[in-house]
Amino acid sequence: MTPTLAKAPHALTVVPAVGRSVVAAPAVLVFPGGGYAKQADHEAEPVAEWLASLGIHAFVLRYPVAPNRHPAPLAAAKEAMLWIREGAHGLSVDPERVGVLGFSAGGHLAATLSVQVATGDPALDTSGSVPDLSILCYPVISFVDSVHQGSVDNLAGAGAAGEVLHELSAELHVTAATPPAFLWHTADDESVPVSHSLAYAGALSRAGVSAELHVFPSGIHGIGLAAGTPGADKWTGLCAGWLRRLGWAV
Repeated sequence: MTPTLAKAPHALTVVPAVGRSVVAAPAVLVFPGGGYAKQADHEAEPVAEWLASLGIHAFVLRYPVAPNRHPAPLAAAKEAMLWIREGAHGLSVDPERVGVLGFSAGGHLAATLSVQVATGDPALDTSGSVPDLSILCYPVISFVDSVHQGSVDNLAGAGAAGEVLHELSAELHVTAATPPAFLWHTADDESVPVSHSLAYAGALSRAGVSAELHVFPSGIHGIGLAAGTPGADKWTGLCAGWLRRLGWAV
């Protein structure tokens, strides 16, 4: 039983699906990147509008960032997931098809949500807050290997204990119950190494969870929808195809 959340969570933007006013549609919760220090606007509403064009209700969460620490962003994400499933927003959402999409640090938030990292709040740490799929765009995954130090310091705090870093490393907590994922990264990303996506995809594969991974030869970190970046600009089409094969997109 999930808690009733009549009001929309703070800092949540709703972008309804195009052409799905009657039929219950899938929904995706979007987490912009920004190293847990800020929110990247180009990874927010423009991405939600792209999802809406595929017939998917999109919700953008501007989750807490520094000086807020873990579990504040994760708690906000779980609250938003539960609110979306409950339907207080008035949209016709299929509660069995609610996913997440995150960029960079937002990808880390999406991944930790997917592997059920706990907040310590039993009302939030429920099955309803676990997404049914994830889309991870040049995500931060590990807090123990090839780390993005800014994300680590902003979320866990400088000098965080080893057990905290282990807890926040999504690749270490993948199980057979982890939802399927679509991942993409660029091979020459100098901010968040491609090894992060490779580690998560590898962990999914070992657990028997379906995953689709695309590594493009070049592209700077933080390119969002990647218009104008040869190769990487194909990710939206590839992702749309993946969503259609799963029956989520029109």
